[in-house]
Order: sequence, then structure tokens, then C-alpha cells
Amino acid sequence: MEEGYFLQTVDLFKYFPIRGGMLSRTKAYVKAVDGVSLGVRRGETFGLVGESGCGKTTLGRTIMRLTDSSKGSISLEGEEISRVKGRNLKMVRRRMQMVFQDPYASLDPRQSVRSALVEPMKIHHTASSKSEMNRDAEELIEKVGLNPDHLARFPHEFSGGQRQRIAVAIALAVKPTFIVLDEPTSSLDVSVQAQILKLLKDIQSDMGLTYVFISHNLAVIRQMCPRTAVMYLGRIVELADTQRLFANPKHPYTRALLSSVPIPDPAKRKGLATLQGDVPSPVAIPAGCRFRPRCSYATDTCAKVHPPMVEVEKNHWVECHYNLDFAVSKI
Repeated sequence: MEEGYFLQTVDLFKYFPIRGGMLSRTKAYVKAVDGVSLGVRRGETFGLVGESGCGKTTLGRTIMRLTDSSKGSISLEGEEISRVKGRNLKMVRRRMQMVFQDPYASLDPRQSVRSALVEPMKIHHTASSKSEMNRDAEELIEKVGLNPDHLARFPHEFSGGQRQRIAVAIALAVKPTFIVLDEPTSSLDVSVQAQILKLLKDIQSDMGLTYVFISHNLAVIRQMCPRTAVMYLGRIVELADTQRLFANPKHPYTRALLSSVPIPDPAKRKGLATLQGDVPSPVAIPAGCRFRPRCSYATDTCAKVHPPMVEVEKNHWVECHYNLDFAVSKI
């Protein structure tokens, strides 16, 4: 991969121990993130897709340092941040924020909107006086399409779309440069989704932000993200420019994922690329290629060799030894 990324992870792992017995000893590990390497360019919206349970949210939380990684490195603007602690970690967290999936759960019901906006300003000292904090809060609430009268209200007085706008305003309160968006529109109506997506684009343009956009909604990813990574069972299996990924997916899992998108025109409908069996447990990942048990193109080699990411075309990376068109690498 190219150098000089705004955000980069190299061989990032996050394992959660499973403990049991009288002594609560570790019996096994849930391999939620299992060796992820990716790079996000400054100012772009980088898409991350995959089915539920593949590790997307855990990867986002690990990048944000809300969860400590088990191994690997995370770099933000060239600075290694995976092991920073204390005051240095506080300075890093001012530069990156996260908007969570559920606006009904991510806001404190006992806090007014004004209090929720002012609190991070106090913690990170982004304003020098109470009047400046109040002025910044009014500017933020207007930036996300609400008005200053809303500052005195509490979360239960707002709709889902309004709550998500407030969550975005809180993320912007410390003037970050990088935001992880964890399915920010999944719990909203379609019309409200469009409003939130437009808001995110406008804010990114105005403030020069960099996004990682996590979603299982492929239509949203196609609209928002110039580049997209496909995640399966803790690993990135394909990474490419979004339009190329949708037009010519190389990995069998990506093809199956894209074929599941409904097409409203009966004349253009196509058959589903059905997969065999269920997703393996992240506690007992199959040897070799982890997609092998569900892949109709698997060979004996796939059970023996852990496939690397291979650049099959310029800026198009695939983790697969065999796909529908050609052998990506020969063993």
C-alpha cells in the first residue's frame, strides 16, 4: 500500500478472552479483528462493509482507542497512537471522534443538549470562557440544522433524525480532524437518512474532515465512499475504488454480498449468489482461507494456506487464491 496515509493500521488484532472455570482462566479467544491492514487518505470517506458480526464496529472502536488492540499498530497523521496513554491519549482523542449507530442510546437522557455540547469543550479546553462555550454550542447546533432554542431541551424531546444531528454536533464540539461513523443512518427512516448523509457531506466539505464510514447498507456506501473495504470474519478480503468494486468484484464473498442487494426493476433482476452453510465462529476460525467452507470455488490449497492480500489491479486488493475469473496467486 502507498505511504503517507492520514490513518493507517498495520496487522491490527483484537482478541477477546473467553474465561471459565473456578479460577476464571482463559479458555479461548474471540478473534474479532484478526490482522487488518488499511490506509485512509486525508479528506476521504473510507467505506467499511460486511455482514453483522464480521468485526466492523470492533475495528472502529479499536482505531478510536475505545478498545485497546491486542497487537499491531495504528497511526494517525504519521503518529503511532496504539500504545499512547494518559495525557498523550487525551490529546489524541481530541483529534478523533465517533458517531454511534443508535441515537437513542448514545445521548445521556439526563443532559440537556447544551450540557452535552459544552462538556467535551471543558474536558479538552477548546474554549476559554463560558460565554465562548455557549457561542460555540449555538454555532454547532445551527451547523447540524437545528436552532439555538433546542439547546435547552433533553434527548427525549427529539426525533431519531434530530438526535443523530445532535450526536454529530457533539462529535464536532472538540474540532476533530477524523471521525468514525458507525452505521449513523441504520436506525433512521429513508428520508431522514438522506438528510443525515447530506449533512455529513456538507460538514466534511466545510471542515476538511476524514471519515471511516461503517455500514451494511451498500447503497449508502456507494453514494458516500470513494474507496471501500469488504470485511469477513475479522479480516479485509477486498479493497478497491467503490465504483470498481461494485462493477467488478473479485472475491467470491464480495460477489455474494453485492448480489444480495435488491433491484426494483424486474427486467434487471438477477439470481442470488448463494453461500453454503453459516458464518464460522470467530472462536474457531477455519484453517487456511476462512471463507473456504462457504466458497464453491475452494480447492485443497485453500485449506492449507492463509491467503495474503494481492494487488490484482492498480489500487484493487483481494484476499483470495482463486475467484470466478482467474487465479489471483499460484501456490
